Amino acid sequence: MLEKTLYKQMFAHSFNIPVTVNYWDGTSDTYGEGPVQAEITFKKAVSVREIAKNASLALGEAYMRGDIEITGPSDRPIQTVLTAAYESAESFMRNSKFMRVIPKQSHSEKASKHDVQKHYDVGNDFYKLWLDPTMTYSCAYFEHDDDTLEQAQINKVHHILKKLNPQPGRTLLDIGCGWGTLMLTAAKEYGLHVVGITLSEEQLKFVQRRIDDEGLGDLAEVHLVDYRELKHEPFDYITSVGMFEHVGQENLGAYFKDVAKLMADDGVALIHGITRQQGGATNAWLTKYIFPGGYIPGLTENMGHIIDAGLQVNDMEALRRHYQKTTEIWDENFHAVHDQVLKLHDEEFIRMWDIYLQACSSSFESGNIDVIQYLLTKGASGKDLPMTRDYMYK
Repeated sequence: MLEKTLYKQMFAHSFNIPVTVNYWDGTSDTYGEGPVQAEITFKKAVSVREIAKNASLALGEAYMRGDIEITGPSDRPIQTVLTAAYESAESFMRNSKFMRVIPKQSHSEKASKHDVQKHYDVGNDFYKLWLDPTMTYSCAYFEHDDDTLEQAQINKVHHILKKLNPQPGRTLLDIGCGWGTLMLTAAKEYGLHVVGITLSEEQLKFVQRRIDDEGLGDLAEVHLVDYRELKHEPFDYITSVGMFEHVGQENLGAYFKDVAKLMADDGVALIHGITRQQGGATNAWLTKYIFPGGYIPGLTENMGHIIDAGLQVNDMEALRRHYQKTTEIWDENFHAVHDQVLKLHDEEFIRMWDIYLQACSSSFESGNIDVIQYLLTKGASGKDLPMTRDYMYK
């Protein structure tokens, strides 16, 4: 009875839309006025103590087990509920009594390799099912409302490379090169000599096969190496997309210093990553099940490290709405191949990825997280960059 009362108190201030909660004992309550926009059904009670201890972990695991169902008129009811929770001023996700001190996490080179492989070495066949043909697993860039995801990912690659104002024959390092679309585009279409590095063995094999198949061995190479261990002459250009979210809070400063060390004195870097404008944060459920060791840095936190590394910001661009649309398309693609994914993984794995993708969409939609591109030079260099932004769009 006490647990039920605590649930009622918790949900009474958790959403800014009308939500019906169906409890495990067959009773229901509707919170908010107007047409119900989502229903949350508890098939079993989830310990209020565990929710208070860490809401994202307790409720995320309950959803994975099937103890919670979320339904509604929208195609993405989980996103609807989580966006309403993020946007609610009194949401339990933002209520101080549910917040916890960010835990320290190991990010040695061995730990970083384990973390990356746990996520990205799920298998190329899995990612091929729902990513676009470019195999790009980061925020796309929608220049037009009707851009397909593939076109938007190609747009993103060119948007990044154009910002560098690259000159043929120069060198580029891609830190965390993924499945290689950016680095190979830089080689094929911009005439750059490119080095890609990754800690994923699956990605390494995929990119090396692309280099061999496309005859790019004279312009591109890929290595399984931690950026902290890379031994190479300084590069004219550096790109790093969706990377610094994985290095850990304690290593952010060293990460930007390593970027500076790997840059030529007149070099240019484009660092693209998820950032919280409200300050850095972790999510216990994401850390345990999706991105081990993950940490989303705050905007001012990143800026402090950039300055301490002797780098200078030449341009910044926020792409939050682009990432919301990207994750929404990923979720649609993922649902469309449910039966194929089920041949590779069990239903709990599918529920885990479903809530992950929709939670990402809700976080971007509500402004809980953002994605920002930082165009950096060493000190007050960057003399080769044009005076206006026009060059980025030609």
